This record gives sequence, structure tokens and C-alpha cells, in this order.
Amino acid sequence: MGGREVKESSRSRKVVNLSVRRKWLKTKEKWLVVVGVVLHAVYMLSIFDIYFKSPIVHGMDLVSPRFPAPAKRLVLLVADGLRADKFFESDAAGKFRAPFLRSVIKERGRWGVSHARPPTESRPGHVAIIAGFYEDPSAVTKGWKANPVEFDSVFNRSRHTFSYGSPDIVPIFCAALPHTTWNSYPHDFEDFATDASFLDEWSFDQFQSLMNRSKEDPKLKELLLQDNLVVFLHLLGCDSNGHAHRPFSSIYLNNVAVVDSIAERVYNLLEDYYKDNRTAYIFTADHGMHDKGSHGDGHPSNTDTPLVVWGAGVKHPKPISSSSHGDGHSDCGTRFVDDHMHDTPTPKEWGLHGIERVDVNQADITPLMSTLLGLPCPVNSVGSLPLDYIDMKKTDEVEAVLANTKQVLNQFVRKSQTKEASSLYFKPFKPLGHYSSLLDQIEDHISNGDYEAARKLSENLRDLALQGLHYFQTYDWLMLMTVIILGYIGWMTYIVLHVLQSYTSLVGDILTKEQADHRTDNTRKVQLCGCLFLGLLSIILFIEQSPPLYHAYTTMTVFLWTQISSEYRFIKALWKQLHGREINYFTKVVAACAVSVFILEYLVNSFTERKLYTWCFLTVGVIAFLYLFKSIPWRSGIPFFVCGACWFLSVFTLMPAEIPDNNNLVIWSGVMIILIGAAGRFLDQHTEENKFWLAICNSDAKKSKFPMLFQLQALLVGLSSVMVSISTSHRTENQELHVWHQIITWSIAGPSMVLPLFSANGLLSRLTSIFLGFAPTFLLLSIGYEAVFYGAFALVLMAWILFENTLIYSSKVKRLSSSFNNMEDNAIVDGRYLQLSDIRIPLTFMVLFNVAFFGTGNFASIASFEISSVYRFITVFSPFLMAALLIFKLFIPFLLVICVFSAITKLNRLPRLGCYFLVILFSDVMTMHFFFLVQNTGSWMEIGNSISHFGIMSAQVVFVLLLFALTNVYTKDICIGSVERSSRKAI
Repeated sequence: MGGREVKESSRSRKVVNLSVRRKWLKTKEKWLVVVGVVLHAVYMLSIFDIYFKSPIVHGMDLVSPRFPAPAKRLVLLVADGLRADKFFESDAAGKFRAPFLRSVIKERGRWGVSHARPPTESRPGHVAIIAGFYEDPSAVTKGWKANPVEFDSVFNRSRHTFSYGSPDIVPIFCAALPHTTWNSYPHDFEDFATDASFLDEWSFDQFQSLMNRSKEDPKLKELLLQDNLVVFLHLLGCDSNGHAHRPFSSIYLNNVAVVDSIAERVYNLLEDYYKDNRTAYIFTADHGMHDKGSHGDGHPSNTDTPLVVWGAGVKHPKPISSSSHGDGHSDCGTRFVDDHMHDTPTPKEWGLHGIERVDVNQADITPLMSTLLGLPCPVNSVGSLPLDYIDMKKTDEVEAVLANTKQVLNQFVRKSQTKEASSLYFKPFKPLGHYSSLLDQIEDHISNGDYEAARKLSENLRDLALQGLHYFQTYDWLMLMTVIILGYIGWMTYIVLHVLQSYTSLVGDILTKEQADHRTDNTRKVQLCGCLFLGLLSIILFIEQSPPLYHAYTTMTVFLWTQISSEYRFIKALWKQLHGREINYFTKVVAACAVSVFILEYLVNSFTERKLYTWCFLTVGVIAFLYLFKSIPWRSGIPFFVCGACWFLSVFTLMPAEIPDNNNLVIWSGVMIILIGAAGRFLDQHTEENKFWLAICNSDAKKSKFPMLFQLQALLVGLSSVMVSISTSHRTENQELHVWHQIITWSIAGPSMVLPLFSANGLLSRLTSIFLGFAPTFLLLSIGYEAVFYGAFALVLMAWILFENTLIYSSKVKRLSSSFNNMEDNAIVDGRYLQLSDIRIPLTFMVLFNVAFFGTGNFASIASFEISSVYRFITVFSPFLMAALLIFKLFIPFLLVICVFSAITKLNRLPRLGCYFLVILFSDVMTMHFFFLVQNTGSWMEIGNSISHFGIMSAQVVFVLLLFALTNVYTKDICIGSVERSSRKAI
């Protein structure tokens, strides 16, 4: 009796101890998930401090020009979304679309191409034109609609500015200025279902009405007769028509003629009004338009915009002489921000090969406007004055260049002083250590009449000042990158330790209770040392007046390494245990790590080369076929299905990243999706006697609450195909969509995603219902082959399930059934322990998750805007709703992957959180690589892509957790057949 009581007492203590350990693990993992989310959110922001720190500084003095103003007033006409080639080239009949502005180019003005820098969006483009600097991407947090930092502009310097145009652009520059007269049309006017050229006419009508009112309003007339006036007309028609109808459509091309007509009418109106030849005119665009009807990236069709300048203070056309470049460009020596080839000859289609072409960077337009008006250049401008446009005396030219140089130099001096005042150890920019002596030399050259030497020295000093600005822009790079890299390494190390402690049987009870008590005391000592070290670093950062995020980066890094140091006893004991293992074990570990690194590096390279996925799935299809053909003893079509599904999916990464319109393909994809769903339903209902299908189908699972659920879901998929057909016919005929059409579309998309919750909870039946549930929404947001991708992607996910199911019933995996023995002793994990071979599951998840990104295009440059994708839901411009619909469309394939991943962890009896932490680990290996691949040289498109790759991987780690939580609603009650039951069936 005494022995039995001792055993029961021991078992009772063990149960209590296991319960405590379960609670400890649950608490620790909540803490770990919170730390992971915070860490990736904070470290993701580091790219803005490192690469995209705001260039704007305050406190500089204005540089007053020392030359007379060539013009009393200036007119700025910006045709939003007008690309250079469509403006300059002729139509099919040989007629040019902009006859007035071509006559200006040939008779009384200068012309060229203005090179924009990505992001080629409306707000950054207008900031570059009017304020002279390239907008930092942090403005995206305000939807490109508000200024993230106060900045100076030509409008600020003017005596008065008259501005009319879009409500998304005009208020940015005029709303806070007291010396402006402006107006904008309502947002409702921006309807993509109509010809948007009337928006341009609206802007002109407003300005014409103003001029007419001045004849009866003495105060207004007095204002109009003053100098230093700016007239800004924002012409949105080309942008809206380009989005809705593409830049090669007749509506877009006709809009080019409209803006040309407006330019002519504005010119005639002002010349007739003033009759003094003291008005300067600038016609340009903020960005171009891709053939697809989008913009945002660095493609030449987006960065190349027209520039025509004429009027007071502007040089006349210059015929190309024998000494000029054969390509027709002026020899200005400018390095353009878009880094495309700029020395190629002017296209013959433009018909301008006999007239000199002067290309500029978009920000160069700001000092050009300031010089024409004789105003101080905006203090934040980084533009270089294009002298080939200015008609001034040599002395005035030099003074204009010197004023431009001093304005840029003032920014450098301010940044240098600010950094020196807050640094314990300051490293100056040596090439400008004696900039004041260079200024004295320039003044001496001017006094001696050596204007050419003064101009060249001024331009060299300006270039050095721009380099100095870049130096201080990147001053903190080394420190920040070191802190971030150490933080990522610390996070990955801690994840590995946690997985080994909590989800594997490798360690066992390494530490005794006495060691654990000792560890608690030592942990406190380590944490105290960590706090002291963090305090010292915080004091240094505080003295240097570092931004709050610098403190956050340092805190996260020190905190992680403190936690790792507190586990030094566990690490020491783990090393001792591993040291006693056989060489074969280490060989397997090294091989697994090598394969994992190879796959992750393969995925890194796939971000820039989508075709790698084609080779991946072709190879995987063959390997899976051979393995399944050998593992499944009976004659089965499963190996052929798995191979065929992989090969089918491999086709999509060979297709263009920019999806061409093909609505018939979308409609027939609905039929394919219904057939796939029907096949899944058939397998679920007719394979109960086959041992292979027992775990997947699980006939004991809860049946559907609605017997006709499949038929209802198939009907909704069919209806979505019908709505695609109807909306396509309306759009083709340029008809507006009826309100009832949009109501039906929303009514199909919403309820369809709720229906899977009422399906049977067997693995195959629930996943089939989820696939059908999201199909209508995806179809309604599709414009081409991505609808077929949805079905092909689902087939591969099913192939993954079948492959894992085969592994479970193969002899190799059956030997792992010992993992389930004595599960009552396993207090740490819910299910079986993780094995080394289980890393295939998170690795496969990583591949499929990234295929969801790149299977239908390169979503690394997601700034591109495609109106067709949301046309069936909304036609009136609403950027946030449209963006939400586009983002949700991208998320749907991810949701499918997460659902299947959750189902496979249940199928293998694996702890889902353990697999999730492995996904985080693998993702951060890729994130680290992308962090090193981020570059600050080369074209802006290359820089932007490298930054977005890092951002995608960082965000992936965060929103995988969110998607896990979201899809848990669909997958939490999935029921899996037991191994024992399937074994009895097999017998």
C-alpha cells in the first residue's frame, strides 16, 4: 500500500509540475510573439532612417539673387500623367497631337525631356517640380496627400500664386499659404468611367473666369499687374484617361490635343491681357504612363516627361550645328536621376532632330522658375539651374549659377552644423572643409571678369555641396546597420533556443531543479548587466540628441542578447549533449542546414528572377512523381496528379509580370474552379474504403450544416463569371456601370467568404469549401491569367497535402510513431515533438508563400495602379477603398496557403506554433540577406526594388501571424482521422 501511495503521490506531483510548465510555455510564447511583432515593426522602420531619411532641413537663410528678373510672371502648366513619346510623336496620319507647343519648340522656345525619379506618383512629381527636391517615401504613410515635413516652394517665394486643378494636388501647396488664390473640383469629378479631359477644361475655365473678373474688380486687377506672380494649372485628364483607357487609346491621345489647346488659349489670354512680353511659360508633366495604364516605377515611359519653355527670359530654338552631338542633346554634362540611357538620338518619329534638345532632372525646373522670376530659390531645393534655357547676359548667368550654388551650400552647412553640435566625435566632410575660400575665389573671378572660370567653379562647388548633403544623409549608416544586424542575429539565435527547448526531444531534462534555481540567480545578474549597458548606450544617444527610434533599435538589440546570455547554462549543457552524438547525426544536421540555406537563397534570387520558380516546380514535379510512384503500392493516379499540378503552376512565372487584359480567360477560369471543387467533393464522398484517404476525408467528421452548400458555392462562382462578362461589355462600349451591378458584385463577394464556416470539418471538405468561398472575390478582382493561377495554385496545395499524407503512411514515417509514445510526459508541445525531417514543412510553406507573391507578377513594386482590377466594385476614384480591394486580392492566395499549412500541421500532429517559429527563422535569414542587398547606388528603380524586397520579407513575418489568426476561424475545427484507425482499415 505504501508503494502505491508513493507512486500516486509522484504521479500527482508530476501532473502539477506539467501543468505549471504548460502555463509557463503559453506565457512565454505570448511574450515571444509580441517581441517578434514589435522587433520586426521597429527594424522595418530602420530602412527609413538609413536610406530614406527626410532630406528637409530648416533654418537656412534665403539667397537673394543679384540679377534683374527676366520675367514678371510665370505660368506653370502640368499635364498629369503625360508621357514624352505620346506628346512629341505624330499619329498614324502623320499629324502631330500638339501643334501649338510644336510651333513654340520650332519658333520661340526651348524643349527637352524632364527625367522624373521614382516613385513616379503625382505628389512626389509635383514636389520635385515646385519645391526642387525628391520626396522621401515616408510620405506614403499619408497617402501622398499631405506633407510629412514642412518645406519651401516657388509658390512660397512668389508675391501671389493662382492655382486651379485636382483636390489631391493643389491644396498640398496652396492650402496653408495666405498669398494664394486657388480652387479645386470635387473628388466625385474624378470618375474613371468617363472621358476625364473635362477636368482640364474646368481648370482653364476657372482661370479664364478669374481674368474676366479682373476687368470689373480693381483690386484683383491691381494684384494681377504686380510682378513675381505664378499661375499654376494642374491638368489631370491624361492621368485619369491613362489609368482607365491606357495611354495608346484614342481618349488619352485626344487628351494630349486638349492640353495643347489649353496651353495655346492660356498663352493668347495672357499675351492679350498684358501686352508686355514679360510672361514666362513652362509646360511639363509630373510623370508618364505605362502601356498598362499604371505608373509608379522607374520604367522610361513613367520617368520621361515633356518639357517646353518659352516666353520672357527664355532662349530661342537652337539648330543643331556640326559641333553639336549627333544625338541632338546639349552638352550640359548632367547626370540624370533615372539613370537610363540618355545619349541616344532623338527618335525620328518626334520630328525634332534638327533642334537642340536640353534634358533636365525634374528638380531642375524649380531653380529655372526661380531664376526666371528673379526670386530666391526654395531653401530645400537640390535642383541644378539649366543654363541652356535661360537667355541672360554672361554676368547674370554667373550670378544665377552662384545663387543656385549658395542655396545648395546653405543646406550642407546647416546639416554639418547640426550634426557637429550633437556628436561626441564629429567627422566632417573633408572636400568642403574650406568652402568659404572657394566662394572667395568665385567672387574674385567675377570681379576680374573671368565669368567662365567663375561659372565652372560655382558648378563644381554645387556638385561638392550635393555630395556633402549625401554624406550627412548617410552619416549614421555604419552605427545603425551594425545595431540592426546584431539584432536580427540575436532574434534568430533566441528563436533557435526556444524551439530546441520547447518543441524537440533533443534536450530532455538537461538542467536539474537545483541548476534551475541557480539559473534564476544568474539570470538576474545577467539582466542587471544588460540594463546597465543599455543605460550607458541610452545616455550616449541622449547626449547626441538621437531620434527616439535610435533608442528603440538599441534597446531591442541589447534586450535580445541579454536574454540569450541568460540562457548560457542551457547553451553549455546543450553543447555537452551534442558533443556526445555520433558523426552521422552531425552529418544530417549539416545536410539539413545546407539544403535549407540553398532553398532560402534560391527564394532570394527569385525576387529578381521569377523564372526560377518555373525550374523549381518542374524539378519538384519529377522528384515527387518518382517518390510517390515508389511509395504508393497500388495503382494510383496521385503521382501523375502531383507532377501535373507542379508543371501546370510552373507556367505562370514565365508569363509577363504585368497582367494583360483577357476577360474571357477570367470567365472560363470560373468554370475550371467549379470543376476543381466538384472533384474535391467527389473524392471526399467516394474514397472512404481506401486507407490513403482516411485522414484527409475522415467520414466521422461533423457533416455540413447545409446539404446544398456546395451547389450554392458553385452558383456564386458562376454568377461572378457572369458579372465579369457584363462589366466587360459595359466597359468596352464606354457605358457606365449601373448601381445594381455593383450591389450584386458586393453581394456575391461578401457572403461567399462566410459560407466555408458551415461546411463539414473534414480536412478535404473544409479546404475545398474555403477554395470555393474565396473564388468569387478573386474572379471579380481579376483581369487576366491570374484567375487561372488561382485554380492552378489550389491544385499544387492539394498536391502538397497528398504528398504529406503519403509520407505519414510510408514505412519511413511510421518508424517515427514512437514520437507519440508517452505523450502524457510531453508537457511542452501539443502533439508530437519536432524532428529534423519536419523542416520540410516550413520550407515548403516558404516556397508556396513566395509563389503567392510572384506567381502572377512582381508585387515588389506594388505602387503601380491598375484601375481595371477594382472597376467591377467601384468606378468613382477612392484611393483607400481601391487600395484595400487590391491588397485583399493579393492576400487571398496567402490565405489558401495558411489554411493548407494549418491543415498539414494537424495531419502530421505537429505543433503549429513550433512550425510558425521555424517560418520566422527562415524568413529572417532571407530578411538579413535583403538587408545587405539594399543599395544606395545605381538607378532609383534598383534602389527601390532592393528596399521593397527587404520590406516584403519583414512584413511577411508580421502578417503571417495575422493570417494565422484570421484563417484559424476556418481551420480550428478541422478533424483528422487517426493513425490507428487507418491502420485497422489497412489490415
